[in-house]
Amino acid sequence: MTHLKRVVKRQLPGRIITTGFALVILLGAFLLLLPCSVKPGAEVTFVDALFTSTSAVCVTGLIAIDTADHFTAFGQGVVALLIQIGGLGVTSLGVGLMIAAGKRVSIRSRLLVKEALNIDNYKGIVKLVKAVLIMTLCFEAVGAFLSFLVFVQDYSPVRALGISIFHSIAAFNNSGFDILGGLRNLIPYQDNILLNMTTCFLIIFGGIGFLVILDILKMRNFRKLSLHSKAVITTSAILIVAGTLLLKATENISWMGAFFHSVSARTAGFSTYSIGEFTNAGLFVLCILMFIGASPGSTGGGIKTSTFFVLVQYTKSMFTKEDANAFKRSIPKQSITKAFGITILSGAVICLVVFLMCILEPKFDFMQIFFEVISAFGTVGLSTGITPYLSDAGKLVIILMMFVGRLGAVTLISMWIDRQQPNVRYTEETVVIG
Repeated sequence: MTHLKRVVKRQLPGRIITTGFALVILLGAFLLLLPCSVKPGAEVTFVDALFTSTSAVCVTGLIAIDTADHFTAFGQGVVALLIQIGGLGVTSLGVGLMIAAGKRVSIRSRLLVKEALNIDNYKGIVKLVKAVLIMTLCFEAVGAFLSFLVFVQDYSPVRALGISIFHSIAAFNNSGFDILGGLRNLIPYQDNILLNMTTCFLIIFGGIGFLVILDILKMRNFRKLSLHSKAVITTSAILIVAGTLLLKATENISWMGAFFHSVSARTAGFSTYSIGEFTNAGLFVLCILMFIGASPGSTGGGIKTSTFFVLVQYTKSMFTKEDANAFKRSIPKQSITKAFGITILSGAVICLVVFLMCILEPKFDFMQIFFEVISAFGTVGLSTGITPYLSDAGKLVIILMMFVGRLGAVTLISMWIDRQQPNVRYTEETVVIG
């Protein structure tokens, strides 16, 4: 046991976080295969259970089998728990349990939380974890109450309460799971203003990141917010408005439907209209929103709004011949380099997986495959309807893509970097560009 602890201590944070997520996914898959999890007469294969568990832990929402039609109340509870664990993060939840048990949080644990939440320093890690857990419970409680007011009109109070709690957890953690059955998602409620707005409220606050929420609560003035918070809020607002206008222009849907999908495409994955009936133009708009995704330190995926913001500001600086800046603050070169690295690496991974899926699933057209892969990478969960019909090999590729999308390509690469490379500077030489 002592030797095992020493081995764990020597592991890099990226490896521990990745291993933790993988173990939770495997445990979830086995729990979903238990007889008490599967409804009588329903068939759940190991690949389908693994797909569901991965989608839940990676807060994606893509489903190979319908959650309500195949799993019992216990199985649906397991899915909800996996979503909660995936949204909060394995390390954050682990530290939260240590705090609740009154145990001391070690430096190693703080390092893991720092890595998982993508923050710069150790200052206030314990307070941050406490705040994250409290905020999560508060948002989900409010969301469950408002959702209950809608679902109780169509279901018994007990069933409505279960659906409301599940829906609130899925929405705040930006996971597009539903337990209404029949692969309908929220289509039956496309005209319900309260449920649409409640869901969007949960998605937005779950997607902007805990650090931004805390900054807003502390400063209560946009001008006093950090550059990160300003970048996240501004970019999120612009993407929501632009997405709404473009979807309304390309699709025959209501303004509320356009707004809902513009919000949901940023890693949540709920839908009130059939995505399979969208035009290629509308699907392309959704792909852009899914690729950008949510914000750092949130429950969502994608390259993140702050990354997109930095790329835009740097591109603008190339034309103005000024240093990259925003809101009267300069953007560090390290942030610019990291933004470009994340974007290029993410694009390369997507291209590789799209190529593999085109080979494995020749029966589907390119846009269907491209949309599915982007949805998996952005941990969104929107689909044109092809997910249940993928081959086992195709499902395994999407499982891997969801895993990469949740942890981030940079985190996975950091698994193999165990020491700092010497800082060697070479003589500069010009490379012709453009």
